[in-house]
Amino acid sequence: MRPPIVGLSLVTPLLLASCNVFSGALGSSGDEQPFYRNCINNCSRRFCFGDALSKFVARQPLYMRLTGWDCVEECRYGCMWRTVDLLQEAGYDIPQFHGKWPFVRWLCIQEPLSAIFSALNGFSYLFMARRYRASVPSTAPTYTTVVRFSAVAVLAWCFSFAYHCKDTPLTERMDYFGATSLLLYSVYFCCMRTLGLQHPWVAKYFGCLLLIVFGLHIFYMSYVCFDYGYNMLLSIAIGMLNLLWWSGWCVSTLSTRPYVWRCLLTMLCLHGVFLLELFDFSPLLWALDAHALWHLSTAPIPLLFYGFLIEDSRCLLREEELHKFL
Repeated sequence: MRPPIVGLSLVTPLLLASCNVFSGALGSSGDEQPFYRNCINNCSRRFCFGDALSKFVARQPLYMRLTGWDCVEECRYGCMWRTVDLLQEAGYDIPQFHGKWPFVRWLCIQEPLSAIFSALNGFSYLFMARRYRASVPSTAPTYTTVVRFSAVAVLAWCFSFAYHCKDTPLTERMDYFGATSLLLYSVYFCCMRTLGLQHPWVAKYFGCLLLIVFGLHIFYMSYVCFDYGYNMLLSIAIGMLNLLWWSGWCVSTLSTRPYVWRCLLTMLCLHGVFLLELFDFSPLLWALDAHALWHLSTAPIPLLFYGFLIEDSRCLLREEELHKFL
């Protein structure tokens, strides 16, 4: 049996169906069910117009109104669970609706565990960034780059939290662009650390190139086609570049800088836990799915990475001071 309805609708339909490439992600077996569609139409006509809508708004909790949940979305949420009940009674597997599994809402949070774990990641970066700033002098060669990386990471996870609280066109774009910015800045950070300290112009022009790529990406996704498949391929390409570049540098310097094992392990863990996304399954207790587990798995990783950053910055500062002395 379905869990009790506790507040808000699951998701709004995915947008931009005009994108033909990878358009299959825009539809799911659940929202294609005739029962589901008829249920929404009947519910909307009955409760979302005229006096009935006024009564709905009057009964709706204030926090739901403030977060933008409306009558039609409430109909979608209720009809989703009625459809789930019907399909389960008939012996069918649990379907997805509008590209997502059914989740029980907590207050106004659409995907509670994914939202909580996103916030946990943000706090993890924020905590370690504060530790870094307390442990490393601002004169360290990579200090500014680390501080900016931390800001990008915290902001990206804030966007992820907002998206999992409520899926809207705005929060979806914030989440996607935030994740892309974090990947690109990690690649820039790698360039700065491996080449930029000796050749600042390399990092400068490479950073400009990445900014152009990011700008074109935002323009294409915002004004041409919000293409989920293209976004995934771009993320994988940037992620692989990030993995190979950082890992190659770590392996090549491990003999002279033993502490880089933390960076190498960070890269392997980040890309290893991403495999959780490949083992998708219907949510346990209507709350815990593979995506939520992925976010939970990434939360401790900043502790490992910033351990490397603190040691590396201190080492670079000592080398710089020694060079000045000599």
